[in-house]
Amino acid sequence: MFAPGFAARLNSFGVDAARYWPGRNGKPTAFDLAARAATVPGLNAVDLNFPDHCEGHTGKEVAGRLKDLGLDLSGYAMRYYGRPEFKLGAFTHPDKAVRRAAIDLTRRGIDQLAEAGGRLMTLWMGQDGFDYSFQADYGGLWDATITAMQDLADHNPEIDLSIEYKPNEPRSFSLMPDVATTLLAIKDIGRPNLGVTLDFAHVLYAGEMPAYAAALVARHSRLLGVHLNDGYGHRDDGLMVGSVHPLQTIELLYTLQRINYQSVIYFDTFPDTTGLDPVAECTNNIATVKAMQRVAERLLNNEILAQAIRQQDANASQRIVQAALYGS
Repeated sequence: MFAPGFAARLNSFGVDAARYWPGRNGKPTAFDLAARAATVPGLNAVDLNFPDHCEGHTGKEVAGRLKDLGLDLSGYAMRYYGRPEFKLGAFTHPDKAVRRAAIDLTRRGIDQLAEAGGRLMTLWMGQDGFDYSFQADYGGLWDATITAMQDLADHNPEIDLSIEYKPNEPRSFSLMPDVATTLLAIKDIGRPNLGVTLDFAHVLYAGEMPAYAAALVARHSRLLGVHLNDGYGHRDDGLMVGSVHPLQTIELLYTLQRINYQSVIYFDTFPDTTGLDPVAECTNNIATVKAMQRVAERLLNNEILAQAIRQQDANASQRIVQAALYGS
């Protein structure tokens, strides 16, 4: 059976911090959070945000601390939002010196990731975009981003860079809001160590079908990461997997098997928004995905379904999928 590893958003495990870590004044360290994550049965990896989770630590220390907890490092994710100088953009800031600072910060993240033995750096450029008509030189923003990513891809060709697109937030319009624009950027960047991370909720509110987005990425680039969660398609809700869009989630898992996706499934969910028990929430996510993977596996081997899909026969395909889910 298709069985990638499972990773989770580290900050999700900060729920009820004052009670859980009474000696930390409500401010657990990244490794406190990782230790709590390690109590989830079946969770075997985490991502760390750079620089947030890595301040004061070397890459070797990060790798050693996670190994002691029985966790793998699935990768780093760059974060620029905590720095006021990047509010108007990181790679697209009008000041060349600020753009250079964003590139240099990312280079340091890549270097530490390599030292920790990781291979995947996720780039979510939420601050790179615009908010008003006549605010931005669109071609200039694009060129600055392409040049920055070429620089970063060339910095260490052994590290994969994965673009996690999102329609907006915090900017009203993101420079890379959807799968097509992201693939166009990757074509312009023209480096082999580049790919895409699909976040299920981001894909939904980009107005896209998750399985179709995955198929496009596999055809034109490399699918380097999958963030599973759910939502109502209006914002980044970060709900539990399969809680709103079970059929779309199963179709995505079905497609991941077809394209031979081999990386981890990362749960980018927000139990901290309402104070849900994060260990129970992550346990639920793993159980849900495993159950859905079993359904996807059965569907993958169903030649009648394959024939219905070839003929675009929605009546037949829905009968088969519903029977796989709920029984005939």
